[in-house]
Amino acid sequence: MTKTINDVYMQLFKRFKEAGSPQPSLEARELTAYACKVDKGRTAEWGHIYLDDATVDFANLLCDRCLDGEPLAYILNEWDFYGLTFKIDKNVLIPRSDTERLAELAIERAQKAVNPRVLDLCCGSGCIGIAVAHEVEDARVTAVDISDNAVRLSRENARANGVFSRYVALKADVRFRPQNNLGKFDVIVSNPPYVTAEEMRGLDRSVREFEPEQALYGGPDGLDFYRSICGKWGDLLVPGGLILFECGYRQATQVCAILEDNRFSGIGITEDLAGVPRIVYGENPAQEEI
Repeated sequence: MTKTINDVYMQLFKRFKEAGSPQPSLEARELTAYACKVDKGRTAEWGHIYLDDATVDFANLLCDRCLDGEPLAYILNEWDFYGLTFKIDKNVLIPRSDTERLAELAIERAQKAVNPRVLDLCCGSGCIGIAVAHEVEDARVTAVDISDNAVRLSRENARANGVFSRYVALKADVRFRPQNNLGKFDVIVSNPPYVTAEEMRGLDRSVREFEPEQALYGGPDGLDFYRSICGKWGDLLVPGGLILFECGYRQATQVCAILEDNRFSGIGITEDLAGVPRIVYGENPAQEEI
């Protein structure tokens, strides 16, 4: 029997719902649109477009992969963050809505400066820095990651989202001191690897088997990158400049202590969009040279 796009959507929706998916409608809609090469925003037309058997089989094959634990975002090779669409692959973490509040705070701070310079450390897909550049028209963003593939992908995303002329991506390891010619920044923002050794062993299969370990593991206590960034990159902030971190839900007070040990001021913790206290910030207390 010939099926319409809507028939396929309903079939996938039923499969996801029976499997206990928390978002069966979203997953079915995204996979249907991807498999059938149609606009996911024009679902009203789906009942009038008929498909060949190969397309129907392909949609169900994608559903099989998703139900087997492969993240939907990696199947689609893209994901939305802060109203923008980012190309992703298994070399970078999937952008998560939990991180949108971190981007929002970086945007708010950048908007207070004239021609602000923003440094995005451990940038991955580039979602945070690109969101800042997109929302703050005079912002210039430097993004850093240890992965060649992440650097390449973030450049592609900057181009696709129209901020390439104000976005520079560099390969560097934030566990070591930065090169001398980076200059000073009004904002440093980072969502670094922060999963502990114990937590790595208990990660959900969809994370453990598909997302890059290099972007997850933050050392035995998960705090290695906070220590390095605060101790070796913090002096790249202008006097009064702000550093912003995302951290694990049990790490906020420890990250605050690292900021305090490195003589940051105005240290505080705030919640992400889900109400979890996972964003830590501090200011460079240095005074302008006279």
